[in-house]
Amino acid sequence: MIWKLWPFYRWIVLFIIGTLVIQLTKASWPLSYNSNTQLLGLFPDAENTTEPTEFSVHPRAMFLAALILAEQYNLKIDGEYIGWSLAQTGGNSIGAMRTTCHAVANSNIVGIVGPAYSRETSIIAAFAESVNIPVISYSATNPALSDRNAYPSFYRTVDASVTSAIVKLFTRYNWTSCVIIYQNDEFGSGGAEVISDAFNDNSLLVSQLVVFDIATQRIRGDLKEILSATSTRIIIVWADEYHTSLIIQTALDTDVLGPRFTWILSSTIALDPYNQTLYSKLIGMLTLEPVIGSVVSAPYNATLLNEAYRIWQQYEPETFPGSANVNYYALFSFDATWTLIKSLNELCSTNTTRRFPCISIVNNSYCFDRRFLYGTQLFNMISTTDFLGVSGPVKLTNTTTDRIDGIYYVVRNIQPSTNTIELVPVLQWSRSDNWRTYTQADVIIWPGNVLTPPTGVAGLEGVKLRICTIESMPFTMRTDIIENNQTKLIGYIPDLLDLLQADTKFTPIITYPSKNQTYGGLILAVANKICDIAIGDITVTAKRREIVDFSSSIFDNSMRIIIRQSTSVNLNLFSYLKPFSLSLWLALLACVVYSGILFCLLERQDNEEFHNRSIISSGALSAWFAFGQLMGYGVDFDVQTAAGRLLTAGLYVLSIVLVATYTANLASDLTLAKSKDIISSIDDIRNGKIAYSRFGVLVDSSAEEYYLREISDGIRNYYPLKTLDDIYQSLLNNQIDASMFDIGTLEYSTSNMYCNLTLVGSDFAASAFAIVYPKHWLYAQDLDIAILALRETGVLDDLKRKWFQKSICQSLSSIDESTSIGLIQMSGLFLTFAVISILSTILFLWQKRFIIKDIVTQRSRRNNHSNIVNINEMNFAAPFKSKTSCGYDSCNLGKPDKLNVHLVGHTHDDVGWLKTVDQYYYGSRSDIRNVDV
Repeated sequence: MIWKLWPFYRWIVLFIIGTLVIQLTKASWPLSYNSNTQLLGLFPDAENTTEPTEFSVHPRAMFLAALILAEQYNLKIDGEYIGWSLAQTGGNSIGAMRTTCHAVANSNIVGIVGPAYSRETSIIAAFAESVNIPVISYSATNPALSDRNAYPSFYRTVDASVTSAIVKLFTRYNWTSCVIIYQNDEFGSGGAEVISDAFNDNSLLVSQLVVFDIATQRIRGDLKEILSATSTRIIIVWADEYHTSLIIQTALDTDVLGPRFTWILSSTIALDPYNQTLYSKLIGMLTLEPVIGSVVSAPYNATLLNEAYRIWQQYEPETFPGSANVNYYALFSFDATWTLIKSLNELCSTNTTRRFPCISIVNNSYCFDRRFLYGTQLFNMISTTDFLGVSGPVKLTNTTTDRIDGIYYVVRNIQPSTNTIELVPVLQWSRSDNWRTYTQADVIIWPGNVLTPPTGVAGLEGVKLRICTIESMPFTMRTDIIENNQTKLIGYIPDLLDLLQADTKFTPIITYPSKNQTYGGLILAVANKICDIAIGDITVTAKRREIVDFSSSIFDNSMRIIIRQSTSVNLNLFSYLKPFSLSLWLALLACVVYSGILFCLLERQDNEEFHNRSIISSGALSAWFAFGQLMGYGVDFDVQTAAGRLLTAGLYVLSIVLVATYTANLASDLTLAKSKDIISSIDDIRNGKIAYSRFGVLVDSSAEEYYLREISDGIRNYYPLKTLDDIYQSLLNNQIDASMFDIGTLEYSTSNMYCNLTLVGSDFAASAFAIVYPKHWLYAQDLDIAILALRETGVLDDLKRKWFQKSICQSLSSIDESTSIGLIQMSGLFLTFAVISILSTILFLWQKRFIIKDIVTQRSRRNNHSNIVNINEMNFAAPFKSKTSCGYDSCNLGKPDKLNVHLVGHTHDDVGWLKTVDQYYYGSRSDIRNVDV
């Protein structure tokens, strides 16, 4: 039966043997020497844990490697190799104290390496002070532990001056504030306190301190609500690796990681446990940790390091991860152990005159009663330590518990990789070099998977903003265009909103202005959280700042006074011509020429003034007569014919009207040129030049605030106006004489809408328009940065030119015809003169009807009798026969081939009885005798 079961037993035996082999392989470190000189190593894993951590296993291995290497270097204390004790604290203060007390009571412990956590360190450091032995921690980074007076027996090989590195990091990226999330123990609270102090010293701000309760494993309060209510978007987590991972999971659950927030961790965390679908939220996160010299290409003791790794691989190869993957705190552990070994060796080799052995412990019956006799001397030795360790230069001092050389930090960045994410070193820091890129090719991937560093303040991207505005030309104006079921707004403000939205990527929800909206109402709407912001031509005033805040200026403003337009005329060298238009002057010139020609025709035969004159001279005299009559001056001869007198009467009529019109219009121009506006500046209002009741002020506006403050001492004695349109209508309807308001609105209105209104005086009460938002608004900085960027690039100036340089109304000074009488206005007068001139012509023809009849008859006879000699064909141009003789000899010789007829004029009337010879000949004085030759 036993033989049949042998195969089964054989497998059991082989399993037991294999298990024993594995156990022996895993725990093959040599046993400690039973020496009078013992060092205690404290490591954070719990006793008998089945899941040892790298943070505990690696430092313990390097602690043992240092002691074994000391043996190999034949370093002895009082002739004995240094022994050791190992203790697992479980990461808590009680566990650390229990294991330490047990080790000290049962061994000659003269130095302690560890513990790992700051919460344990403060207890162990206090205990070590009481028993006069040194404690050197390899990973306790609480800055509060740096106080040498509080912890005289404590040292550390890990750096605790992280605050300097953090401050420099914030300076590098122009961040000004942060939120600190810390675990509520000495490490967390101490770190938060020291960082806060460093920020205060460097004009930085810790906006909020958030507690992670390590007892309940939860954030105290609603993390999303807390972070959303702060203006900063930089979060520093000051916690150990385990609690940091819990904090990050909470942040993932509440969606407060990327891209809205940038997180900086003080501990490196494993990324594998997180859901792969949430990796995008982790991208951009930073970790800030102390590192060893080899990571940043700084000096380090490669000989010691290689020897330590060799020993580790020799005795515990299954835990050795490879030289590139060893936890940095393991190297700090080696340097802490090596510091104690060197200091003990120096203590015992130099002090040869002592009464007692180098390692002398008194009252060793109980751990709290024990005391290392030469502890003070050992402290002095440690304080002068200066050697090149495996983590870099190790130098300690008696003024601080911190390492003062070989301090390096690395920032790692969570970046996307193929189907995963990874931590990539991107920045390195040392006291001498400050922050610099880890390698030249390194780039940081920020939250949101972008390359642009965050501003560190609350951003508007994706935020829905309820925006209130007010109608005011040309800042905000309605159109007839419907977009998204809303009336489209145009103007300076809608254009500005579009630019800000494109830059900051917020989502606008615009509340359209009502007709009775007031500027004060906008301020209250923001203060009462009806609107998130209010935008328009809203002036920044001290009174308004009491309940709301304002952005950077979006428009430089001042005030002007508006009144009704008073016509003005510009006088110059030819101002005397302005009463008549050019066309009218040309018409008058034509009238003079026409009248002159007509007078010449009407008066030449009957008026002696025209006798013996050439045609040109007669025409000039006629024109002069017409001009004199037209100007009302008159000339030195009289008209002789009825037609001439009728034409003269027409000129009289024309003259009377034109002279009167010219005189009146010129007087009007001169009067207007000398006239002044009723007021010329705001001082005229203060001095009461017009009645206060005739001065309009828009209620609930900055203009009202100014009036009450600067003019009326709080008395509301003005004419109240409810809307902007009331300003213009009240002026046009003569309800008020003047008003005042913002210069931009008034200039646009008087240049494009109300041409009969004008601005007077210089501007006053310089101010600015700005966007209104609540007190301590989260997004104030982001909005201000966007506005300043638009101002610096000239975009705001372009907007101002677009909406304010347009001018439809023309200046009265550029329209000379506005006060001139034109031809059209005088067309009736000229028509009258034309009728009179036609009547005079008809009268002239009537008087000459008999002569005309005779001429017509004679022409008819000549055409009917061809044998009658055509007088027109006779040539009377033949020369006289003799100019000196008379009678026949003086007659024209005629033409020999023609019949020459000599006519001798004579009359049967008595010369001088009725008319003179000339009058008979020319036919003048037809009123006496209508006859002529």
